[in-house]
Amino acid sequence: MNPAPNLVLVGPMGAGKTSIGRRLAERFGLQFVDADHHIEQRTGATITAIFEHVGESGFRERERCALSELLAGEGQLVATGGGAVLDAENRRLMRERGFVVYLSAGLEAQMKRLARDRTRPLLQRADRDQVLRDLALAREPLYREVADLSMDTDGLTATDAATRLALQLASRWNFGGVAA
Repeated sequence: MNPAPNLVLVGPMGAGKTSIGRRLAERFGLQFVDADHHIEQRTGATITAIFEHVGESGFRERERCALSELLAGEGQLVATGGGAVLDAENRRLMRERGFVVYLSAGLEAQMKRLARDRTRPLLQRADRDQVLRDLALAREPLYREVADLSMDTDGLTATDAATRLALQLASRWNFGGVAA
């Protein structure tokens, strides 16, 4: 059992990190933190604006600082951005300070869940499906590398996924010395 002080969700856009994360945090009495929202609050700018002004590398620098700050705490469920695993320091911090759950989702599920979303800078292109394929190719091995547990969210509502994940966590995550 991993006795990590935080629960960390990683995975691609549209996998359900935020919606499932909120439900799990409530169930386990954890503080829910969406890393992207945290960055927006700290900078006073939207993720889109950050990308426009300082590019992806500038955003990733802010993301690294935010995760370092967040994972220094305890008793949190941190829903990371899809690209947080790209940085080796982020992966190290996640493994050291969290029980990491990789929420996966197939391309069809991602396209359906993200159909109306116009807030994600990397998806502001006509070939959204190709972007998601390319991101999966680059990121999926990193999600697997950092994960203590993986779960496919295809075909599940956020409530069903959270319930299923909570049952799996009960036997694998030892929060604060007590099994979840």
